[in-house]
Amino acid sequence: MNGEDMTGKLTIVGLGPGGPELTTPAVAVAVRRATDLVGYDTYMKRLPALRPDQTVHASDNRYEIDRARHALSLATAGRDVVVVSGGDPGVFAMAAAVFEAVETGEPEWRELAIEVQPGVSAMLAAAAEAGAPLGGDFCAISLSDNLKSWGTIEWRLISAAQGDFAIALYNPASTARPDQLGKAFALLRQHKSGETVVIFVRAAGTPEAKLTIKTLAEADGTEADMRTLVIVGAESTRVIPRVGRAPWVYTPRSEGAAR
Repeated sequence: MNGEDMTGKLTIVGLGPGGPELTTPAVAVAVRRATDLVGYDTYMKRLPALRPDQTVHASDNRYEIDRARHALSLATAGRDVVVVSGGDPGVFAMAAAVFEAVETGEPEWRELAIEVQPGVSAMLAAAAEAGAPLGGDFCAISLSDNLKSWGTIEWRLISAAQGDFAIALYNPASTARPDQLGKAFALLRQHKSGETVVIFVRAAGTPEAKLTIKTLAEADGTEADMRTLVIVGAESTRVIPRVGRAPWVYTPRSEGAAR
């Protein structure tokens, strides 16, 4: 059996960070075409009005692998399945969960037609609110220790700081993890200048987006929640003040620029 023999299909999509205008046309087409939509219930509420014959399978965010297996089983049964993520499905989201389920699951799942449709990641939307803080080399680190140890997170933060990357911090805080961001800032202060630019963007990509710019020395971990994306700048990250308006922040692409 090969993928062309199966009538079912699975598409993994990202809705973008917030407003519907940041959902790509290709994702919108996949959602309209689907017979079944599978995803975290918060993201499912962002879907446009669906047809009566489309079935929504919403679940809690803690069951990613179970959700992936369910979607694969539906596709194997001949359904046109869309797995829904926020942002981009390949960045701390459902695409990795689906492929993990494929690798460890039923042999026929490897023969399915599986497609990933990219979306606008939260770090890109947050960066756009500020200007271009990810204009040079950067990395992304999730502060959630649900799927990896805090020791691993510390090691990656230190490595990124020593490499002088701009760092996009996902999942900075939650009710269960209120101290993670403060701990991350304390660790970064040991390896980066206190004058390093830190950007907080809450609800990036929505009309409610809020931008706050601090230095690493004054950054407070309690200022973020799960809707906040935090960007810690590189040594070269610059702030351009403006009268009566929020400043612009950018990281030059060239070494030694704007110094």
